[in-house]
Amino acid sequence: MRTILAVVLLCSAAASVACAAGPSPELIASGKALAEAGDCAGCHTADPARPFAGGRRIDTPFGAIYAPNLTPDRETGIGAWSDADFTRALRTGIAPDGSNYYPAFPYPYLTKMTKDDTLAIRAYLGTLAPVVSRNKPPELRWPFGYRGLMRAWNYLFFKPGLFEPDQSQSAAWNRGGYLVTGLGHCAACHTPKNYFGADKQTPLAGSEIGGWFAPRLDGAARTGLKSWSAEDIVEYLQSGRNARSHASGPMAEVVVGSTSQMSDADVRAIAVYLKSLPSSRRETIVTPPGEAEMKAGQTVYAKLCIACHEADGSGSPRIYPPLPGNALLQSINPSSTLRIILDGAHTVTTPRAPNTGEMPGYAKQLSDDEIAAVANYIRNSWGNAGLLVTSAQVAKARKLH
Repeated sequence: MRTILAVVLLCSAAASVACAAGPSPELIASGKALAEAGDCAGCHTADPARPFAGGRRIDTPFGAIYAPNLTPDRETGIGAWSDADFTRALRTGIAPDGSNYYPAFPYPYLTKMTKDDTLAIRAYLGTLAPVVSRNKPPELRWPFGYRGLMRAWNYLFFKPGLFEPDQSQSAAWNRGGYLVTGLGHCAACHTPKNYFGADKQTPLAGSEIGGWFAPRLDGAARTGLKSWSAEDIVEYLQSGRNARSHASGPMAEVVVGSTSQMSDADVRAIAVYLKSLPSSRRETIVTPPGEAEMKAGQTVYAKLCIACHEADGSGSPRIYPPLPGNALLQSINPSSTLRIILDGAHTVTTPRAPNTGEMPGYAKQLSDDEIAAVANYIRNSWGNAGLLVTSAQVAKARKLH
C-alpha cells in the first residue's frame, strides 16, 4: 500500500513540475508559426513597439471596430482567460463573459481550426510581454452596436465546424484547404459579401475592402488564377512579387507579416489548393472603350508610364509588373488599379526579395478624366479586357487618398 501511495505521490509531483514548467518550446514554436499563418498581429497590433496589444482600427461597412489586446495582461488582455475561453472565442465567436464578437474577428473561418492548434497559439501568446492596453469600444452605426443582433447573424450565416479533410485529395491539398478556408481566412477579404457582411455563395471571387479590391483567387481565366502556375503563387506569397504581379495595399501587409514567414511546405500547400479551384462565377462580358477614350489614355501612358512599363506593357518582371494578362488589372472592380495610379506603389521587401521598387503617385498631376482614360487604356490593351472606368469612380477613389 505504501509503495502504491509513493508511486501516486511521485506521479502527482511530476505532473506538478510539468505544469509549472509551462508549454514546451515545441508547442510555443508551433503556436508562433500558426499565429503568423493567421496574420494575427496584422489586426491586433496598432503600435509596432507593442505587438498584439490591440488598438488597431478596423473599418467595416457598418462602422469601426478596434482589435483587442491579446497579450497576457490579466486586466486588459487575455492573461486571465482559460484555455476553454480562448478556444471558444476563436471557434465560436463567444467572449468569456458570454457576449458575441463581431465577424470582423474572423471566427466564421477560425471555427475550422483544431483544438490543438488553438491551444498552441494560446501557448505562444502566453510568452509575450504583458501590456496594459484597454480595449476600445466599437464605433458602429445604429443599430449595429447592439451585440445581441449577432445571435441572429450567427443563426443565419455562421456554420461552426472543423475543416473536413477530403480523402480523395493529397495531404498537401488538405493542408492548403485548412489554411485557406480556416486559419488563413482568405475569404474574409477575397469573397464577396452580402448586405449583412456575410460571404456570398461565390467563394474567393474577389471583393472590395478598404478602398482596394482583393482579386479573385479561383480559376477564372482572365481575372483569376488560371493563368498562374503553382510556382507563381508560391513566389508571390513568399516574396510579394512574381513575373505576373506585385503585392500592394493590404495584401502587401499580409505578405510581409504572414505568408513570407510561413514554411515552404505550407505556402506550397496553399498554392496546390488554390490551383485546384474552379471558377465560382462567370467572367463579366466587356465592351471595349471607344477610340477617343483609348487614344486619350494612350497619350497619358506614353507621357508617364512607358519608361518603366514599355510600349508593349511588358515592364520588367519582378521590378515593374507586366500589364498584359494581369489578372488584378482586369478585375471587375478597378479600385486597386486606381489606388496605385493615385497613390503610387512601393514594392515590399522580404528575405527572398530584398530589392525595392517605386512607382510615383499621380493624384496631383492628373485629373479624374486623365486617370480614368489611362486606366481604361491599360485595362483594354495588349489583349486585356476590363470594364469601363469613369471619372466618377476616380473621384470617389481620390477621396480616400
